[in-house]
Amino acid sequence: MRKILIIGAGKSASFLVRYFLDKSISEKLDITIGDLDLSNAEKWIINNPNAHTLKLNIFEEEARKKAIKSADIVVSMLPARFHIEVAKDCLSLGKHMVTASYVSKEMQALDEEAKFKNLVFLNEIGVDPGIDHMSAMQVIDRIRESGGKILLFESFTGGLMAPESDTNLWNYKFTWNPRNVVLAGQGGAAKFLQEGRFKYIPYHRLFRRTEFLEVDGYGRFEAYANRDSLKYKEIYGLDTIKTLYRGTIRRVGFGRAWQIFVILGLTDDSYKIADSENMSYRDFINSFLPYSPTDSVELKLRYKLKIDQDDILWEKLEELDVFNAEKKVTLKNASPAQILQKILLDSWSLKPKDQDMIVMYHKFGYELNGEKHQIDATMVCTGDDQTFTAMAKTVGLPVGIATLAILNNKIKRYGVQIPTNKDIYKPILSELESFGVIFKEKEVKYLGYNPLNI
Repeated sequence: MRKILIIGAGKSASFLVRYFLDKSISEKLDITIGDLDLSNAEKWIINNPNAHTLKLNIFEEEARKKAIKSADIVVSMLPARFHIEVAKDCLSLGKHMVTASYVSKEMQALDEEAKFKNLVFLNEIGVDPGIDHMSAMQVIDRIRESGGKILLFESFTGGLMAPESDTNLWNYKFTWNPRNVVLAGQGGAAKFLQEGRFKYIPYHRLFRRTEFLEVDGYGRFEAYANRDSLKYKEIYGLDTIKTLYRGTIRRVGFGRAWQIFVILGLTDDSYKIADSENMSYRDFINSFLPYSPTDSVELKLRYKLKIDQDDILWEKLEELDVFNAEKKVTLKNASPAQILQKILLDSWSLKPKDQDMIVMYHKFGYELNGEKHQIDATMVCTGDDQTFTAMAKTVGLPVGIATLAILNNKIKRYGVQIPTNKDIYKPILSELESFGVIFKEKEVKYLGYNPLNI
């Protein structure tokens, strides 16, 4: 039996574990799921004889090393900041490793030693990053092989609600880490390329500078810029690129409404609110508004943000129950961002039968034989329910497929890797199609920019 250790049994583990269980007999797999909370791990294995659970605190070095030593390959589903300790153990104990997270500087520093030891440390093999890399490189490589020169690449991904479960005015619920959603876009201006010129969007304008997208059968979406699109010039080898932009997809109107939180300062995570546990939701909102002996919280907010009473923005705020004087924050010594997350979780948590969806949209502009062309590629993947979500599917399945490929010696690129090479991405994308993760391509008119207006 080949032994797989999964560390972390959170929401993204559902499809991953099911994939391994389905393959456990044919691939001779022995699966161990380690988590601090055993109940998190036990709920996935359903008494399967080829799967086991392990109470594992990753901060206990001896227990962590013991678990890793007994495995042939380690899948870390931990928050990104915790991967490095697992990776160091894998390096010292001679174990391959797979994660869905971005490669950190600390992880990259292990590259040479991992290569020397013939170990694969495959990262960025989830949905974004992951499927975005693989699906983009598949088209980019095809264009290059035909003699084309890439001029434009835009890429967008969003975790949203499927139409049948899209039941609130924000057209949104949490399908991944809520904290990351609340803090999205912070830490510097978004930067990208348009027609050869560097462009920047500061955080306070990020959600008002959006691009519109149309996906056949699913309607219109908007996208705001990710923090750093420029790094993909090197990652994808886009030496001739003129336009390079990556963004996050939401339904139209989300950005305008979210801007309210940005303007008020509710997404700030840099300081703590005094006596936060005893505040009501109404108190929290009021603490960011000017004092008035006569005006209500509602009136002050409408005046400050110039929101009409019949504006849908107002209805969106009311839907979140932010003016409730009875509901308590209950979080001690909390930042504004933490309190906002608590408020949003009340309304944006998935219900048992809710179906989410992942939407991905790539645009490829290129020149071939003196003519300019554009290919648009879209993928929509719908989840089953609150547990087997599209987010878990598109994160977990690539991780699972890649793990088996490493075990079966089909991936032999040693060192710290991401899935941008054909020998990695081609078989993974092919197997993903059997699970309904399929990209539809269409040729459209090349959309350049007017040089006088860029």
